[in-house]
Amino acid sequence: MARLRFILIFVAVVPLAGCLFHRHGYNGPTVVTANLKQATRSELVNAINTDAARIRTIDATVDIAASVGGQKKGTVTDYADVSGYLLVQQPDMLRLIGLFPLVRNKAFDMVSQGGQFKLSIPAKNRFYVGTNEVTRISANPLENLRPKVIFDALLLHPVDPNDAILEAGMEEVQQPRSKKIVEQPDYEIVVINRDAEGPYLARRIIFSRTDLLPHRQLIYDRLGNPVTDARYDAFQTYDGVSFPSQIEINRPQEEYTITLKMEKVRINLPLRPDQFVLSQPPGSQLIQMSPAPGTAASNSPGSPPHP
Repeated sequence: MARLRFILIFVAVVPLAGCLFHRHGYNGPTVVTANLKQATRSELVNAINTDAARIRTIDATVDIAASVGGQKKGTVTDYADVSGYLLVQQPDMLRLIGLFPLVRNKAFDMVSQGGQFKLSIPAKNRFYVGTNEVTRISANPLENLRPKVIFDALLLHPVDPNDAILEAGMEEVQQPRSKKIVEQPDYEIVVINRDAEGPYLARRIIFSRTDLLPHRQLIYDRLGNPVTDARYDAFQTYDGVSFPSQIEINRPQEEYTITLKMEKVRINLPLRPDQFVLSQPPGSQLIQMSPAPGTAASNSPGSPPHP
């Protein structure tokens, strides 16, 4: 009884003793939940697969921007934008041509077919061939760029519904009028792949709750490290297909970013096989980027020059 009486007195007295507590304002991030749309896992996966099936080819005029550096280098270098042409054909073909400003001569010509790629740099009179896998890491981040990186980030590839998990997350967005950064709920489709060693995290596709469009895709390696962080903005309708007019491809491990701004886009225009044929220019130096089977990579000049 004495113990009970003490507890009752304590409960009655403590709220009156202002010195025992202090109220203050909430300093955490502002969370915006107004005008959010709802979707299920099945609806989001179906949207990914429907859009993936709609796009068979892309023929686009683009502006190409590049930057290198970050925390590891301590500095960031932005390169001058170049215009160019982008060709894509499912399931694995891509060609990207960059043009020098004003003179419009080719700065580079890069093509990928399956696991192989070719790169021509006329100004250096060099022609590179190799696989889409980097076998020799270069200190210059952009020299590790392969067409497959662009291809995988450019399109959302189909998802097996059995390998997809829905997660409710949060994303930082900028309010249009105030320009204030706030947090907003999003939908995240987590994609699991499987191999002989078991299941592993492959991709994370993030949908905005304001329009239910995929605005970001994270691609992971076998150890769960993010290797590509792609962001999709300014969606427009091209030939009846919704597609982002700006795509930013960030490679956090190599510390480089490629941004493609679509100037003119044609979807599902028939493309010829010869449009993905890149022949070695006469008199150019042939450089093998990948070692021959059973040999180790050498330290001979085998990296593309600085773009």
